Amino acid sequence: MSNSLTFEAISEAQPGPKWKSRWDWSWPAYEAWFMARGGDDGPTRAECVSAIGQYMPELLDVHARLTNLAGGGDRAARFLSGWCPPVYLGGCSLAAHSKAGEVRLVRNYDLSPDLNEGLLLRSEWTGKPVMGMVEFLWGLSDGINASGLCIALAFGGRGEVGRGFGVTTIVRYLLETCESVAEAIARLRKLPSHMAYNLVMADASGRVASVELLPGGGIRLMTAPVATNHQHGPETADRASFTKTRERRTHLEHLIANDMSPPQLRDNFLIEPLYQREYSKGFGTLFTADYDPVHLAVTLLWPGQSWVQSLHSFKEGVRTIDYSDTLETTTDLPDFTSPEAWTNWPTPGVNDWADYGMRIARLFEPRTNNIPEVPANFEWSRSRVTSSA
Repeated sequence: MSNSLTFEAISEAQPGPKWKSRWDWSWPAYEAWFMARGGDDGPTRAECVSAIGQYMPELLDVHARLTNLAGGGDRAARFLSGWCPPVYLGGCSLAAHSKAGEVRLVRNYDLSPDLNEGLLLRSEWTGKPVMGMVEFLWGLSDGINASGLCIALAFGGRGEVGRGFGVTTIVRYLLETCESVAEAIARLRKLPSHMAYNLVMADASGRVASVELLPGGGIRLMTAPVATNHQHGPETADRASFTKTRERRTHLEHLIANDMSPPQLRDNFLIEPLYQREYSKGFGTLFTADYDPVHLAVTLLWPGQSWVQSLHSFKEGVRTIDYSDTLETTTDLPDFTSPEAWTNWPTPGVNDWADYGMRIARLFEPRTNNIPEVPANFEWSRSRVTSSA
């Protein structure tokens, strides 16, 4: 697993060399995933293009241009259509809130650093300026358009699959064609999703909403404008205890019920229980996105740093985020006041014994906390400690 992720902000009004460069870089991995997950056994190219024409006609030309840039192959065309894609999962916490003229949509994106493109793209593919975090090379996990409509997605918690579009393609379509939350909800009633996903939306008027998308089509409107990784039908969410989806949703509902200010809401996404640290298990917070529909802006946040972008003042750039300092330790320190802890020590699973020993020392000398840090060039073997210095 990588301990870092490079985020890039790119502006390209129409699909061109910048998008093509990202395609060339990302497609080998996506193609391998597509084939390994049975993508070649899915709908034909003609069926995929027909589905776009039926449900998303405004994106037919965009799909054709992207396919041409990608080389024009059938597999690329089918992948880019987003129609009946292979199963994919994720995490995420979402909330929207409006108070005293301030409106925000805030999301945490929870996954492994190896599984995110790290691309913030500003485009005008259908004539409407759109800015958002790219997934599957042209879909969006979250974004905002020039009308002030903001949308973000979260996995709905189960692997059931129906005939429909991948949710990132749906988010792209809504931001390309809708101006308000009400219009987006109306379009969602006619758009089938291939899996269970949750969307939270906000617009410049202050309207907020949470919608559950059902596999194969159909939606549920939620009362509270929040979402995590389960839904509210009779279905059971997968890995609910591991993702703590119900605890996170309860926490979000509490924050909204307390009517806190949008900045306070954002700050809560950077701390537990919303901020996740299980990176090695594919469930760490890669970024927090704070969307402002009134000022058409987004702030990407990480502990101790932020990156502000807007549709009117977008600046290309690169940020590399190191998650090493926020990684959850592989093994917790035992309670050394317990005889059983000493019986079972040393603890299996520790892969950095020098660091483990230093943490034990700090545990027993908390008042001074003057134990030296482990040198970066230290290495540990079972027979000796060596240094490359």
